[in-house]
Amino acid sequence: MTMSNTRDLNMPNSDEAIRQLNSFLRGEISAAETYRMAIDKVVDRANVTANVDMLRNMQEDHGRAAQALRDRIRELGGEPSDSSGAWGGFATAVQGTMNLFGDASALKSLKEGEEHGLKDYQEGVDDVDVSSAQLVENQLIPAQQRHIGLLDQLINSVGRA
Repeated sequence: MTMSNTRDLNMPNSDEAIRQLNSFLRGEISAAETYRMAIDKVVDRANVTANVDMLRNMQEDHGRAAQALRDRIRELGGEPSDSSGAWGGFATAVQGTMNLFGDASALKSLKEGEEHGLKDYQEGVDDVDVSSAQLVENQLIPAQQRHIGLLDQLINSVGRA
């Protein structure tokens, strides 16, 4: 028995893996929507070009993550979700926060979303197949961690402004 066959015995079934990957995908779609809303809100303000570029890069990271998840779901024979579903409510809530409280609160809301996504990945990684787990552990979790660090920097710079 080869190493991969041994791993296959411990692998979640593909339906379970597809269900979990679609949950991750909905989170990524929501994150990209939320960043788009945040960017639309701040893009007209002066002196925020660097911050907007950073937010755009994070939005693009979420778009790439969503595409990687779609590709993996298709490889497993599943049908990828095409909307954020219940996660879309989070994007709307962040939009409301930005309207009421301004940049610092919006950035904190984005950070909370990233932390929630990180927790989802950490808790759900055991419910996917080996290849999908590698995607989560090697690409998606590090991206979430990087975003949290960048948002901390932005929150601190807005607080000093």
